[in-house]
Amino acid sequence: MRIIDLSSPVDAAAWEPDPVVHQIMTPAEGARHMSEEMKKHLDVDFDPAVLPAGELLSLDTFTLTSHTGTHVDAPSHYGTVAEYGTPRHIHEMPLDWFLRPGFLLDLRGQPVGAAGVDVIKKELTRIGRDPEPYDIVLLNTGASAHAGSPKYFTHFTGLTGDAVEFLLDLGVVVIGTDAFSLDAPFGDMIERYQRSGDTSVLWPAHFAGRRREYCQIERLCNLDSLPGPTGFTISCLPVKLKGAGAGWSRAVALVAD
Repeated sequence: MRIIDLSSPVDAAAWEPDPVVHQIMTPAEGARHMSEEMKKHLDVDFDPAVLPAGELLSLDTFTLTSHTGTHVDAPSHYGTVAEYGTPRHIHEMPLDWFLRPGFLLDLRGQPVGAAGVDVIKKELTRIGRDPEPYDIVLLNTGASAHAGSPKYFTHFTGLTGDAVEFLLDLGVVVIGTDAFSLDAPFGDMIERYQRSGDTSVLWPAHFAGRRREYCQIERLCNLDSLPGPTGFTISCLPVKLKGAGAGWSRAVALVAD
């Protein structure tokens, strides 16, 4: 079995609207920290100088949002109330949603904004079949080429609310994208709202989750490496963050040799 990494890194050196902070405690600092903690909590004296080179273990502390890097959005991210009941948090979602056959849609070449049902249907016609219920549908928009730069957050293709509903009607419950968001970029949505006064253009892909329960995977990468529209399994198990609206994921594709 071949494993294809589809996850973007959490990188404090990359540009983010909510910057990542990465603090590193070196092994030597870790030894001193351990000594201080043992004295504070256990009243045990320990001289870290007896350790080889005075070193114990390193410790990394990251400060970031649950939507930094590749992550899975839970229904509770979309709002506090849903037509189907109380939206579930990420730790409450069934794990079997996130280990399923993958189904790749090629949306490269679509303009900045939101692709509609017509675009999805055209791509399904090209592929020759629809996804099966519970297949994980991935959108290759080409946006990951801009990852790590401000353009990644402003130039990409999302989905309209109708396009999301169309996929949900096929039995899909997890939709992934290599873009920052499954919706159109913020600037594009707000410009269309200010021009038309139509609030339905604001976050329609996310707000579809207030009517129907489903999850998104955002900020995937390396979708060009997939063997085709089908023929692979996606594993995107989210980190179990209790009470959270999202959880990070080391998303991969599994391809049989």
